[in-house]
Amino acid sequence: MFHVKIGPTPKRRLCTFTVVLLLQTLSCTGQYQVKCPPQPVVAFTGADIIFPCHLIPAIDAASTTVEWTRPDLKPRFVHLWRSGEEILDDQHPSYKGRTSLPTDKLKHGDISLKLSKVKLSDEGTYRCYIPILNIDSTVELVFGSVSSPGINMSKVSDGVLLECKSKGKYLEPEVFWLDAEGNLLSAGPTQTVRGPDDLYTVSSKVTVEKSNSFTCRVQQKNINQTREAHIHVPAELFVVQSSSAVRITISLFVCFMFIGAVVFIMCRVRQIENTNRNEHMTRSQMTYLGNRKKKLEEDLKKKKEQDDVIYMITKLTEQKKNLKDQREKLTTLLQEDKAQMEAIKKNINDGYKMKKDTKMQKAEKTEKDLEERQKKHKELLENTNELQDTTDDLIIKISERKAKIEKDKEQMNKTLKEVEKEREETKKKLELEQSEEERKVLIEVEKETERKLVLLDI
Repeated sequence: MFHVKIGPTPKRRLCTFTVVLLLQTLSCTGQYQVKCPPQPVVAFTGADIIFPCHLIPAIDAASTTVEWTRPDLKPRFVHLWRSGEEILDDQHPSYKGRTSLPTDKLKHGDISLKLSKVKLSDEGTYRCYIPILNIDSTVELVFGSVSSPGINMSKVSDGVLLECKSKGKYLEPEVFWLDAEGNLLSAGPTQTVRGPDDLYTVSSKVTVEKSNSFTCRVQQKNINQTREAHIHVPAELFVVQSSSAVRITISLFVCFMFIGAVVFIMCRVRQIENTNRNEHMTRSQMTYLGNRKKKLEEDLKKKKEQDDVIYMITKLTEQKKNLKDQREKLTTLLQEDKAQMEAIKKNINDGYKMKKDTKMQKAEKTEKDLEERQKKHKELLENTNELQDTTDDLIIKISERKAKIEKDKEQMNKTLKEVEKEREETKKKLELEQSEEERKVLIEVEKETERKLVLLDI
């Protein structure tokens, strides 16, 4: 250790010079370093955070210079400590009054920076630099966040499977499932994958067994940040199947009914959409609006179109159930045919070992008959499968049509309200016009009266 004293230098300046000279001497040996965490410091808006940073080995940093900077700012200084005091002149304006060093720990080599009331603009890379030792280290400030989740829906044997996925930045999100009343649902284990960019991808699955509205809620641990996604599971996905007899001709009949209903629905919708509501309101338009309102009310009362679609959905659902039962029966018959074929072939093979007789010929004939029957059963099973697929497609299309009809009905109600509002506005406008005409007439009468009075005075 070197002690240098020049003239009347104060004792404090002498000590400072001694420490500086010592640090310069030790820095030449390369024994000192600034240690900051390699991983980012995660922050949240409005909170206070600390950038942990230490001199290794620990030495007294109270009398030296400590610079905390952000290279992307101008001026770059976030916090500047020099010769035992804070230097505020060169500090960036956005950090005024929000930074500090642990003055009671500087003598132990703790040069951590405290940043208060963190803002989004504070995100970036911070550099801690000790000029006298020419050593530094950097630490990154990032903000934790969670993205809005997405929900996928698929049909499974025991209900409907819902899958929710979301991503969280730097923090691992938690996933919860809720029903329409806000009750927590029992879901499978949450799967979490952490990517190379420190993004966490979480997914959770739950199986539901009835129609309802469901919510997937994703939130970050330890912060008040939540994202939600909602989905409604329609009742059509939970149709229970039952067994009954079916004929192929029913499907053709239902198909023709479906085509006719679609044509009828399209014509009705086009007729409603072609109504002109943009004409200027006059007295004759009051009659037009009145008739239109009456017609809309009658259409809403009839609901024949919606009843037809519901009837078709019912019939197609019955057909689907019957086709499934028939397919199961045909599958059973094919299995029985196969078993009988194997038995007959075994008898024929045993008969060839003995003498060929009339019984053997009869067995061969039975084998041919079974082959023909098995072929017909296979063809019928293929037709049944094809018809069942067609029925499924029809059910889906008609269900979509039903939803469209309900939407059209809702639009008709909305249009009815608009028509009633237009009628009221037109009525008020006409009343105002009448009042204005009456007022003009009164003014003319008053003017004429005044003119006559003036003449009488003369």
